[in-house]
Amino acid sequence: MYTWESITGPGSIEDLVADAHAAGHPDMTVRRVHDWIAKGLLDQPRLRTRHRGSDKAEHSVNQRRLLLLLLDKRQQVAHLSALAQVPLAMWLWWDGYVPTRQAQRAWMTWVGRGRRSQEVAREGAVGLLEQVGHQLAGETARARFVRTITALGNGKTLTVRGRAELLDAVRDVMEPESVFAASGLVRALGPAQTPMTVEAVVGHVEALSAALSRTLDGTVDSTLLERARAIHRASMADYLAQRGDLAAQAGELAGLFREPTLQEQFDQAGQQLLLVVGMELLRGRARPAGW
Repeated sequence: MYTWESITGPGSIEDLVADAHAAGHPDMTVRRVHDWIAKGLLDQPRLRTRHRGSDKAEHSVNQRRLLLLLLDKRQQVAHLSALAQVPLAMWLWWDGYVPTRQAQRAWMTWVGRGRRSQEVAREGAVGLLEQVGHQLAGETARARFVRTITALGNGKTLTVRGRAELLDAVRDVMEPESVFAASGLVRALGPAQTPMTVEAVVGHVEALSAALSRTLDGTVDSTLLERARAIHRASMADYLAQRGDLAAQAGELAGLFREPTLQEQFDQAGQQLLLVVGMELLRGRARPAGW
């Protein structure tokens, strides 16, 4: 069987095609490799020069191995844009496999435009609802929550009135009246140090909206992505060190603090990076001039 271990050195684009065929993917062609490079699924090859003439450009051993991983994961996704999370996750978590220039193209492919960017916004809204929605929240409130957040993710400006409506939509799923109206209690999820309140969720949504809008404008550059990666790595290192204590404090929500599997790291890379990029953008707005 042709596996990662079968690849021991760099190779030309023809070698990549041969790798794919040997691994049981006869539909891979030179043209498709070029298309995947343009989308950030693969990196551009490195040019090799000689004293006279030039050799064929070559892809690193890690990029050849990445191709096999992409071909394997391709069977699990409906669209090529979703496959962009593979190089994005590798860039986010591990050094030496995916350069930032490739990650930036993969990021644009994952977010996409039109229907695809709407899917990304809706996926974020549904994922957030699963985290914060109360079990007794009604279907109408849940649908409104997803619809409101999806619209914001697609570039809708968050006005003062819009923020008030967002606050209501979040409160309706987090603190349904049937449970909280009479008691006057406020719901806060997670550990005592950083509880997820209605206001915190609204801030989360504002961050996602800012990140998507800036990405669609083409203004999320490599510098911002690298800063977001550094922040994410540092925060995740802190989180993993405290995960056991957080789970113990969370009671019935302890499952939220289990260690993510490798598959989950791939599946969640885009949304995680989206949130960090958004938080960093909002933090930048809050900095005084000259910082």
